[in-house]
Parts: sequence; C-alpha cells; structure tokens
Amino acid sequence: MITTTIKLASIGILALLASNTIAAADLKISIVYLEHETQRQPVLSSLVSWPDDEGEIGAVVGISDNNTTGKFLKHEYTLERIIVAADDDIIAAAENALAGSRLVIANVSADNLLKIANLPQAQNDLIFNAGSADNILRDTDCHANILHTLPSRAMLTDSLMQFLNKRRWNSVFLLEGNRKVDQAFADSVRRSATKYRISIDHEKRWIDDSDFRRSAASEIPVFTQARKYDVVIVADEDDDFGQYVLYNTWLPRPVAGTAGIEPTAWDRVVEQWGAIQLHNRFTETAARPMNSIDYAAWAAARTIGEAVTRTKSIEPSELKTYILGNDFSLAGFKGTKMTYRKWNGQLRQPIPLVHPQSLVALAPIEGFLHQSSELDTIGLDQPESKCQAME
Repeated sequence: MITTTIKLASIGILALLASNTIAAADLKISIVYLEHETQRQPVLSSLVSWPDDEGEIGAVVGISDNNTTGKFLKHEYTLERIIVAADDDIIAAAENALAGSRLVIANVSADNLLKIANLPQAQNDLIFNAGSADNILRDTDCHANILHTLPSRAMLTDSLMQFLNKRRWNSVFLLEGNRKVDQAFADSVRRSATKYRISIDHEKRWIDDSDFRRSAASEIPVFTQARKYDVVIVADEDDDFGQYVLYNTWLPRPVAGTAGIEPTAWDRVVEQWGAIQLHNRFTETAARPMNSIDYAAWAAARTIGEAVTRTKSIEPSELKTYILGNDFSLAGFKGTKMTYRKWNGQLRQPIPLVHPQSLVALAPIEGFLHQSSELDTIGLDQPESKCQAME
C-alpha cells in the first residue's frame, strides 16, 4: 500500500512537471517595428528611388520565418508596426509604444535612436538598430539596450579598404558629397584608409550647382583630373551624383564606395550559401529585391526568434544575455555563422562587395587575420571601440 502511494505521488509529480513544461512552451512573442519615415532630399536622376516599405517587409519576413519554426514549439510571433510620418513626432510615438519590457526593431535615425533608448519606458527594452550605420552608435554613444544588425559604416569602409589593399590599389581619389551622410561616409573612408595603409592622395567636394546628367562626359574628367590614382572612391549615400562618375574619370580607373564596387549588408547578387531561399521568400512578399535595411530588420527578427527558441523566454534581459553569449549564432546566408560583439552589440557579418550585376568579393578578404574572429577585422574591434555601456 505504501509502495502504491509513492508510485501515485510520483505519477502526480511527473504529470505536474509535464503540465508546467507545456505551459512554459506556449509563448506569445510580440515584436514592435518602429519606423520614422525619411524625407529624402531631391537627387539629379529620376531613376533613383527608395521603397516605401524599406525595412518593414524585412521584419515581416523574419516574423514569418520565426513562426515556421515556432509552430512546432507553440511559439507565436506577432509584429506590431508603428510607422510615423517624417514630419510627425517619433519620440512621442515611442513613449506610447514602449511601456513595459518590449522587443523592438528600430528603423530610425541615429539621433532619434539615442533619444528612444534614453526614454524611461525603454530602459528594460531590447532595441535592434536596423536603420542607422553611424559609427558613433557602436562607439562613444553606444547603449546597453541597443544591439545593431545593420553594419556600421566602419564595417563597410574597412571591407572596401581590405579589397583595395589586396588588389594593391593604394592611391585613392576621394569624391565627397555635400550632405551629412556623405560626410559621415567620407570620414569613415579616411579612418579605414589609415587602418589599412591606403593613401588618399586627392580629395574634392562635389559641386551642387552642376547638372551632370547632360555634361558628365565633359566635366567629370576635368573634375577628376590628376596625374596618378588607382581608384576613385565616391561618398554619395543618396545616389545624387555617383552614378555619373563611372567611366568618366580623367584616368581610366575603377570606381568604388557608394557607386561602382559597393560594400553593403545585402544585395540581390548574393546568391550562394542558400541566399536564393531568402530572396525568394522576400520577393514573394514585397515584389521587389531585398536591400540592406530589409536584411537588417530580418536579421533582428531572426535573432529574437533564435534566442526565444533556445531560452524559452521572452524577457529582454534574458534574451540579451543569451544573444551576447558564446552559444548564440545566427545563420544569415552569408557563408558563416554570425554572432554579436560583446563590447558594442554589433552583429558580426561578412560584407558583400558588389556591382549591379555580380558579387565582386566577400569581406573579410582572405589574408586579413585576427586572434579570435576574422570578422572582427572589419568594423570597430574591441581595442578600437570606446563603448563602455555594454561592460
């Protein structure tokens, strides 16, 4: 009789444990997609355009991918989309949306991202930066509640300089646009050139009052006139003038930067490592190719999905600890597992160097070594970063 009682008690305990396990597996994960629409300045070419749903559809596809796996684990992912017009107050919208512990994919400017991260409502949130490449967000202005899935400009320009170094194109003619983002890209080029011992022998600021649609063939050769350079680097993030530089330079030289050979997070020409699967899923949803902002938003959603799957938790603090730990990795269709830098929250990832019809190279370039990860040869390595918030 005593034995029977013990067995019944054991069965009851096992049933209770099983019930608790099932309950713990039933998770509803709500992710906020927060976007501040960009009011872009006009550019010369009428062919230049940007998708209205840039970033948003990347998050949508990431949520769909999460639910494909999640349905077997009884994990349900939903996306709460908050898209604020360019002339409306994104901070007020964030204050209303981020009460409580939230998981956030942010497609906003660096200035607004910092304001959002500093909100009292956001202190227990986990925010993924999918919209700003500003180096300072991974450096002196890093925040403990922000992780970065979009590559920094330093990652992009380091990748380009590795390629130039490998090809022995050591002399650069730098053309810098007049917009704030152009200056930020040019500054990052200068930093990376010093790092990889590339010489910027000529620099010029673009002339805003010229219409090079009609006069590029006659004026750009004069504008780029110099006795010697190996490559022209263009800093023109809004595609205002860079496309007119190709094949019109004084010396017959390759063009790189924001035109010609471009370092990017993602492009339709990336076709290896199963990337076609991601392209197909995205184009079925968006009816357009996936771009870098889309990819960063997708990677943020997938990071959350991977962390929830492994931890069985929806608490931002627990997910962040796992994401920054040694056991986390993300399959990002770039030929290697991707992880996060503990010192500034940046997602390590290869950088494709592309032109409109083909993949030219994938950085880090072979031969650039690192004591722990070759991916840390591009972007702010731990000794270079002044980030202290993640410590």
